[in-house]
Amino acid sequence: RDARLRESLLNVHEQAAAFFREALASPAGVRARQQLKDRDVSEKTIEQLGLGFAPQSRDELKKALRKQGFPEGLLVRSGLMVQRDNGEVVDRFRQRLMIPICRDTTGSVIAFGGRQMDPGQGGPKYLNSPETPIYSKSRTLYGLHLTKAAVRKTGFAVLVEGYFDFAQVFQSQAAPVVASCGTALTPQQAQLLHRFTTKVVLSYDPDLAGEGAAARSCDLLVTEGFDVNVAVLDRGEDPDTFIRRKGPERYREKLRGSRPYLEYLLDRAASSHD
Repeated sequence: RDARLRESLLNVHEQAAAFFREALASPAGVRARQQLKDRDVSEKTIEQLGLGFAPQSRDELKKALRKQGFPEGLLVRSGLMVQRDNGEVVDRFRQRLMIPICRDTTGSVIAFGGRQMDPGQGGPKYLNSPETPIYSKSRTLYGLHLTKAAVRKTGFAVLVEGYFDFAQVFQSQAAPVVASCGTALTPQQAQLLHRFTTKVVLSYDPDLAGEGAAARSCDLLVTEGFDVNVAVLDRGEDPDTFIRRKGPERYREKLRGSRPYLEYLLDRAASSHD
């Protein structure tokens, strides 16, 4: 029964991904397409990452999936729908740029991240699928299904935090890259990556939150047997903006100049003291 449920959930996600892709290409997706263009995400990358758009309507996806014969209960289990207190079932993702999250082995869609289109639209900037029988965010690395061969071949992975950081590093072919799905790195994610490489370069935002995350990730990765370096970008830059402004070659220089994690931690500690 569990296998049947998982199969059904994978199927629902596949259909939802197709729905979001169509919506992005439709007249309703014009602003979403413009936003991707403004962020220098190419048509090819949009296709490779399977990016899409969730329309404003409260139940457009639900109607499309119900028409294909999926029961309402399954749609709620999938995390694509939310059941309100009054029993009404509505789409979880609305008026958002949609990023499919795929399984590392098969590349099948198991969840979504949805990015706000407007700061004023309410809700979090990023809304992610909840945990389901096919998706556990602590066990998933975003983009690994696309880059695992390159990670194996080059012998290292660059670890970034955000979907768009991943998109830029991937698109510019600056380095083999994975992202931690917007959560703090977990031991399960580290063990998953360990199957492909034992060398990691962390490339997080150089703000306080990013530095704190880098320090915690260093500890975790070293514990899991990784050789860890940290690439430090200029203040106010993340991998996404850095590559767009300065190009992939400059970013590669930053990676080549990355420092072993102990040096990074000592410098970080020293910088806050006289």
